[in-house]
Amino acid sequence: MAGESTVLMPMEQALEALLRQAEAAPIEDVESVSIDDAVGRILAEPLVAPLDLPPWPNSAMDGYAIREADLHAQPLRVSQKIFAGTQPEPLEPGSCARIFTGAPMPEGADSVEMQENAEVLDDGRVRFVESVRKGQHVRPQAGEARAGEQVLAAGVRLGPIELGLAASLGMPRLKVSRKLRVALLSTGDELVEPGETLQPGQIYNSNRVLLRHWLQRLGCDVTDVGIVPDDLSQVRQCLTDLHQVDLILSTGGVSVGEADYLGQVLREEGELRLWKLAIKPGKPLTCGNYRGVAVIGLPGNPASTLVTFGLLARPYLLRRMGASEIEPLSFLVPAGFSWAKPGKRREYLRARLEAGRAVLYANQSSSILRSAAWADGVVEVREHSQLEEGESVRFISFAELLG
Repeated sequence: MAGESTVLMPMEQALEALLRQAEAAPIEDVESVSIDDAVGRILAEPLVAPLDLPPWPNSAMDGYAIREADLHAQPLRVSQKIFAGTQPEPLEPGSCARIFTGAPMPEGADSVEMQENAEVLDDGRVRFVESVRKGQHVRPQAGEARAGEQVLAAGVRLGPIELGLAASLGMPRLKVSRKLRVALLSTGDELVEPGETLQPGQIYNSNRVLLRHWLQRLGCDVTDVGIVPDDLSQVRQCLTDLHQVDLILSTGGVSVGEADYLGQVLREEGELRLWKLAIKPGKPLTCGNYRGVAVIGLPGNPASTLVTFGLLARPYLLRRMGASEIEPLSFLVPAGFSWAKPGKRREYLRARLEAGRAVLYANQSSSILRSAAWADGVVEVREHSQLEEGESVRFISFAELLG
């Protein structure tokens, strides 16, 4: 176990250490799932197109399929109508074909003119009022993907767009990494579950609900242990009863206090390291293992739990499941506030965007979860920094972190 050093670990160093641990214990099991059940999962094998997409040239417009060489003979008679989902006849010389968006191009046609630029004469023949460029409004065969081409790399996290692409290639099932099995537990005699009666000194356990749903969104299989009492024998029995999990995720902190029974069991039967991070909220973090199972301990204050899980545990989880992209997308926005007092820790402040500027929730206490419900995300104020209103700050949306 690491000593009680007063040196704070930078955010980047903590994340790098967690990712190294994740990469040392990847989830290697692969399973085949229906695309209807694959949202949020990590693609385990590259998705290779089994066919050309589109499989044949087709029209990008409602209009007329023509052969450019026949335009000198217009007006042209209409020799056929071609609807999407039908097989056209070859285009007769000196004619055009009425065609609709997505319909296959007839053999011999090389262009489409939109119906807005076509004049239908009284005898049914068609004259085109604009010049027609060869190949215009035609979607070529394999314009999106060619058979045998990789369209998604292994490690991609599958969302609605990726699954729609797989469906367009006719793929009913996909190979994905097995879900990470996470045992979720909360520590502390002060905690009770919603619906129970609060006794003096007790509070409701918000972290369990927050993390359980968040873990499930990330594609994890959650074993919800609930609240672990501050009792050595019960803590030991609880951990002994955990079977076939990949990670133990706790909240409430594992420390060196008198009631640190979880930490005691972990030290006796595994390894535990305490990190003091140079971030706010979320200074205390623990990691290690219990009988070979990875352990991450998050601080118990709700906003601290949110920040440390979103910025540290979330990338760890995704990397263990094989995700290639783990950092949340962020962008710069003008600060709708000033920051006069530089801090020693990097601060993640709950903020919302108003008129394109990041404005802060008034109470940034780590115990206030309401601040996150009000906010759109967090802004990052780097250590030893001051800000004037209007300066650029990095913004990370909750939609990105939670998704």
